[in-house]
Amino acid sequence: MLKPDYPLRTERLIIRPFTPGDLEPLHAFHSLPEVARYLYWEARDIDQTRQALEDKITRSALYDEGQALCLAAELAETGDLAGDLTLFWHSRQHRHGEIGYVFHPAHHGRGLATEAARELLRLAFEELGLRRVTGRCDARNTASARVLERLGMRREAHFVENEFVKGEWTDEYVYAILHREWLAQRQAAAGQPT
Repeated sequence: MLKPDYPLRTERLIIRPFTPGDLEPLHAFHSLPEVARYLYWEARDIDQTRQALEDKITRSALYDEGQALCLAAELAETGDLAGDLTLFWHSRQHRHGEIGYVFHPAHHGRGLATEAARELLRLAFEELGLRRVTGRCDARNTASARVLERLGMRREAHFVENEFVKGEWTDEYVYAILHREWLAQRQAAAGQPT
């Protein structure tokens, strides 16, 4: 089970559950075709965003495998909603999960997705006790692949034309990191022996 002590804070972000007041700022980027380009859903109208938000609001804790934790990433300095984060708990037995993130293009190129995803990994390993975490992206989404690589995740698979999405066959990358690898990275960053 995982019920974080909100809000979570990183250097530049406040990570918290979604609220009804997030509708307009969430729609501001969920409605953009360039944001939805590599995702399973199309750019959302306000009603579709409202429906997605209502679902996200109910997902602020993980009680069992098969569930997803959905969190808002806001800029600590301004309170602006910058991103939409997800931590999936896939298996209790195998202690496996997955991370996902979607950020407003106005906040791209600043390392915010990496910062937020790093906190998702911390939650997965330290608080949920997972052993392995994956991240997947459309192989054309080079920015997302770079985020996963900056997190120290290794590319374990390149699936060629494995999914039919939005009228075309798409390739997919799968990245992964083990708890011991993540821990070694943290110890190295802190100057501790591994």
